Amino acid sequence: MPDLPALELLLAVARLGSLGKAAREVGVSQPAASARMRTLERLVGVPLLERTPRGSVLTSAGLLVTDWARPLLEAADELDVGLAALREDQNSRLRVEASLTVAEYLLPRWLVALRQARPGVAVSLRVANSTDVAARVLAGEADLGFTEGSRSPRGLDSAVVAHDRLTVVVAPGHPWARRRRPVPAAELAATPLVQREQGSGTREVLAAALGKLVDGEPAAPLLELASTTALKAAAVSGAGPAVLSSLAVADDLAAGRLIAVEVADLPLARKLRAVWRHGTQPRGPARELLSLTGQ
Repeated sequence: MPDLPALELLLAVARLGSLGKAAREVGVSQPAASARMRTLERLVGVPLLERTPRGSVLTSAGLLVTDWARPLLEAADELDVGLAALREDQNSRLRVEASLTVAEYLLPRWLVALRQARPGVAVSLRVANSTDVAARVLAGEADLGFTEGSRSPRGLDSAVVAHDRLTVVVAPGHPWARRRRPVPAAELAATPLVQREQGSGTREVLAAALGKLVDGEPAAPLLELASTTALKAAAVSGAGPAVLSSLAVADDLAAGRLIAVEVADLPLARKLRAVWRHGTQPRGPARELLSLTGQ
């Protein structure tokens, strides 16, 4: 098959009657245009142009080739326009999935910065637990996700965007609020807690940390709640101890609505991650948002 630039040059010659004018129109030098036409004629196997003192005239074979080439070039133009529109669409929208902690305490300032840098980008944000975030990114339903589990989800590549620490908190009237010594990890494991639902990164990190120190299954949750606000409200009301992100309880600790409880030898630090499909790289607005996290 002849290449498209050669066919485009041939059509320009047919329209302008001059190889030199055609060369200028398509943006190549006249020697390059002559070489391109010779290559095209060798490929086709017949002469396509007659060079005359007055310019270049297409042969009968050249006229046939232009008739056949015209719809091919029109289809190529349509493809080019369609691909450009597709790229523009990808560069003008961003689908984000985020876990609660990231969505509530970190993502807002990143999205404000993205809005300032790329005001034309339409961002859709869906908040879910870390397991659901990973599943939707893996399924291609989001361009970028943010999770708070102890490790990168399977099938996804990731980058650490922040560090966090879980904090055990109780209401001021709870017996643990008056303890002078740390609560043993075994006692925490045996105590029914106000917890997030299964699939939450917060719950996963706590379970993994306790599993390394305590034999057997921890106590069943006192309550299972699907939002950070609900967990804090339950803890403030005295329902029982809760384990929450330090980002989420900073104001409540400062105001005295909640009391932080130290747990002996229990590592509760965790990494918050941006995730995307394995083997790909974030592009366009997703890449820019990732850069705004400091990564």
